[in-house]
Amino acid sequence: MSDAADRGFTVTEMAPMDQAIDASRETTAAFIGRALRGPLNEPVLLHDFGEFRRRFGDTWSRSSLGPAAYQFFEHGGRRLYVIRVANSARGAMVCLPASGSALVLRALEPGSTEHIRAAVDFDGIDNDDLFNLALQRIDPATGLVCDQELYRNAHYQLNERSFIGDLLLTSSIARLESPLPTHRPEATSGSDLPIDSAYVDATQLGTDGAELSDYDLVGSRRAETGLFALEQVDQFDLLYLPPPGKGRDVGPTSVLAAERYCRERSAMLVVDPALAWQTPGDALDGIRERGYASPNIVGYFPRMRHRYDDDTPPRAIGGAIAGLLCKLDRTAGAWQTLDRDGLRLNRNLVPASPIDADEQSVLIRKGLNPIVSGPAGAARISGDVTMGCGSGSQREFAALSARRLCLQIVAAIRQATRWAVFEALDAGLAERIQNQVTAYLADLVELGAFENDRFFVTCDAGLSNRTDILEHGVTILITFQPSGSNERVSVTIHQTIEGCRVASTAFGPAGGE
Repeated sequence: MSDAADRGFTVTEMAPMDQAIDASRETTAAFIGRALRGPLNEPVLLHDFGEFRRRFGDTWSRSSLGPAAYQFFEHGGRRLYVIRVANSARGAMVCLPASGSALVLRALEPGSTEHIRAAVDFDGIDNDDLFNLALQRIDPATGLVCDQELYRNAHYQLNERSFIGDLLLTSSIARLESPLPTHRPEATSGSDLPIDSAYVDATQLGTDGAELSDYDLVGSRRAETGLFALEQVDQFDLLYLPPPGKGRDVGPTSVLAAERYCRERSAMLVVDPALAWQTPGDALDGIRERGYASPNIVGYFPRMRHRYDDDTPPRAIGGAIAGLLCKLDRTAGAWQTLDRDGLRLNRNLVPASPIDADEQSVLIRKGLNPIVSGPAGAARISGDVTMGCGSGSQREFAALSARRLCLQIVAAIRQATRWAVFEALDAGLAERIQNQVTAYLADLVELGAFENDRFFVTCDAGLSNRTDILEHGVTILITFQPSGSNERVSVTIHQTIEGCRVASTAFGPAGGE
């Protein structure tokens, strides 16, 4: 099996038919950036910072991904997908002698701290062409084996059934590299050798590569790299791109691509203020120049300093914002604001730029959430706005709480009703979907997510006899009024065989009762 063939299959977990929709599921974030080690372009779900260290290495001066993950868990996040990307990084290489040639292995995970080693033996083998290969990944901090794989009865020749190159396609440690060996690799281990001395270490160390570019962060949809590695994830709610290097901001190309992808996936994008924004005036000018007028972006100002460190440049805290949003959803609900007790930033973080009351009002009107000093020295987020706040066409979703509630509802319904596209289109199907969605919205009413208990659900499952029914699919229309909002909102969801889409008129105000 080849890598290309393996990537041709995508397995998606689907909610069972008619299953109740969870109105209080845990919010999930996704961060993309550079790390010391770990798999490339593969979403890894983490539940605490200890897991980040074990899988991706410790915090690193050349990357802000580690500090962002630390902030996330420190501020209440519980589910975080981390996607490691790299720019021209290389894996370590191990060369095993093979009678004048060599069996060359390259570490699958690039990086200078990825330590692998290999051993060959002939135990239990009576064929001169076969061998056993053992691979180990070593923890650079402790020197202990943290991963091990064993391949028995492997063959060194390309066209053989047990060709080692094919066997290693399932490995999480290494791949076979050219040129191929002309003979069976020589034994490195045996009963008369100590275990450690039997292993061959890397003859060429791995490299960490260059600083990330927009291309590395955005990646390729077809290859599912960078941002599009999230195609491997059923659902995420928050996306954050930590600054890609020391003294650098995330480029506008990456931000715009991430915003567009968040719109596709019903998620919010957390964006840091630029390093150059030293004052509220700088921030206002920067917002106008960048044109990030999207209700799917949440921004803040200013960056933060450590209370006892005035010499270090202000730090981005997008990871902390994402963690607080996850904590808010778990403790109060996405329809509530962040400016509440129990949702303060770590008291060692202080705003790098003071903001007075008038400046707060102006920033909020332009779509930035001010961070100001709060009780007992703990800073608080005083706004509740998206970057669609300053856009006339998006003003109905100026409130971050209203927008996030709508995205949460769309994501939940989309995932829970996916089963419907494989059913016969008839009145019975429409009724089942309508009952499923109605029960979910009724649960949200009980939780206080809506301004009142009046909501509307209808489903067209082929009853309209449309000529474009295959493209139109199963259509679900819902209308409701978010808590604290003066506007009712209508959302139209189309479930088709090819995927789910939200109609272009989605998130527009609903007319009438």
